Amino acid sequence: MSIRDLVGALHARKSGSSWMARCPVHGDGGGDSDPSLAIREKDGKILVHCHAGCSQRDVIAALRARGLWESGKREPPMRIVATYDYCDERGELLYQIVRVEPKKFLHRRPDGYGGWVWKKSHRQVLYRLPEILEAPIVFVVEGEKDVETLRRHGFVATTNAGGAKQPWLPQYTEALRGREVILLPDNDEPGRRRVLAVARALLGEASKIIIVELEGAKDITDWFRAGHSALELISEVQGEGVNQ
Repeated sequence: MSIRDLVGALHARKSGSSWMARCPVHGDGGGDSDPSLAIREKDGKILVHCHAGCSQRDVIAALRARGLWESGKREPPMRIVATYDYCDERGELLYQIVRVEPKKFLHRRPDGYGGWVWKKSHRQVLYRLPEILEAPIVFVVEGEKDVETLRRHGFVATTNAGGAKQPWLPQYTEALRGREVILLPDNDEPGRRRVLAVARALLGEASKIIIVELEGAKDITDWFRAGHSALELISEVQGEGVNQ
């Protein structure tokens, strides 16, 4: 992409030897009323700098997510393939996890002007929070894709953004207090470590904790793809139940 294409897509205005535009990290949609993103070209390279303090990495990630930036390594532009809404107790959107290809997960939150701030939200909640607050039994898995798989089969499920790579926070435990929690780890070492950490956090808080390891599949999505049914999953759960 040429600098002319980039400044045109961002509706930038000329300012001396540079162009100024709304920053795609914190100002997309109108939040950057005084455009803070400087764009200029030097030695054939496009340079960007946010004067409001956004890191260059975040700016470039946000531009790539919109198909407006190509790396020097000639990597394909990032393409959004899925978005997962994280809402508060009332169902109001707090933030999204955006899956892009090549495979990567990005955080963005509403900027209040119809656009997005491409940064992690200060408040972190469990995925599908309003649903789990109404449910007596909740499955906990490692990713949003697996949550959606379980929901399609009639179960209530949740996860935390980042899965095994992120810590289990106290507010996650609080949201599951008094519920029967069924933990389905991914079939790898990080998945098993994560599920043990979650189980420890829930001890004395959940009414019941069940850990079910599904043989022959990486995760619950693969397990269902292999031809297993919801009734088989219920059977697996009933065979593993352990009261606290």
